[in-house]
Amino acid sequence: MKKVALTVAVLALGLAACETKTENAVENVAVENAVEADVNATDTAVDNALDAAGNAVENAGESVENAAEATEAAAENAAQ
Repeated sequence: MKKVALTVAVLALGLAACETKTENAVENVAVENAVEADVNATDTAVDNALDAAGNAVENAGESVENAAEATEAAAENAAQ
């Protein structure tokens, strides 16, 4: 009877240890998933910001080009 009780106690302790490790593994996976989601969101935000900055630079260049053409046209009109 003592052997049976000892075996049950050892199995219960082993099961409890496994359950704790399983809970920790689940928590670690949840943390890893949250971090990955944050990294992906940050990556997307950075890409969008870089695209917007590139578009702003391109638009500024086009504005300068348009202003130069307008200045040239005004100079030609004034010379006539």
